[in-house]
Amino acid sequence: MPDKPLSFSATCALLILMAEDREVSNPELKEKYGVTVTGKERTALNDGGFVTSRRTGRSFSHVLTDKGWHHASELVRDGISAPGTGFAAAAVKALVGNLQRHIDRSETSLAEIFGRVEGPASGVNESSMAETTAGTTAEPIAQQSIAQPPIPQPPIAPPPIETVPASEDVETLIRKAYAQLADRPNAWVSLTRLRPLLGDAPRDVVDAVLCHMIGLPDVRLVPESNQKMLTDEDRGAAVVIGDQAKHLILIGA
Repeated sequence: MPDKPLSFSATCALLILMAEDREVSNPELKEKYGVTVTGKERTALNDGGFVTSRRTGRSFSHVLTDKGWHHASELVRDGISAPGTGFAAAAVKALVGNLQRHIDRSETSLAEIFGRVEGPASGVNESSMAETTAGTTAEPIAQQSIAQPPIPQPPIAPPPIETVPASEDVETLIRKAYAQLADRPNAWVSLTRLRPLLGDAPRDVVDAVLCHMIGLPDVRLVPESNQKMLTDEDRGAAVVIGDQAKHLILIGA
């Protein structure tokens, strides 16, 4: 049976969750956008499999499912047909309907545009490094003015070779482990099962590569929709991207 078409308000709620790309609570939505996903909108999104909602305290939190991302892609490609009037509705339809131009021109995807990929901090670190460099160069100059022969230092042993795998190697390990665990195309695989197959790759390197891979067009990382099913091992194996723990990975063809 085909899905029942979403109302314009439910479609807008789906687009907000797409733009956030994380689990968002109703109080957060109210504070940031002045709306909440409740009532018939939440029922339609949950029943259609577009959004997973769970009770957190006295409210609900929501996250877009893979089916929700697929529907968002269809809206961008085909436009929003759900009725909506006024300039606000027209603006939403215009922005969503013309986003495909950017996707086609840049050969990107919605996941790349809205995905929360955290990069290393810059600016402050660079200035700190500059200050440190300036401080370390001044001291040897002062020491050179003293007429003393240099004190011989013992040779420093070179670091072990290949103690930390290159990121390209770790990505290859992740892809091979996924292929070994996936029982069908486009299957979701838990990071709990995947991490043990990565050998001695350091945890921080693996997490950094996963943060990079979520921006690739064939990779999806999402939280477990049923949080009650999570074990301590599942929570420990998750990778935190932005402020959301991701438990499952999908690598497409």
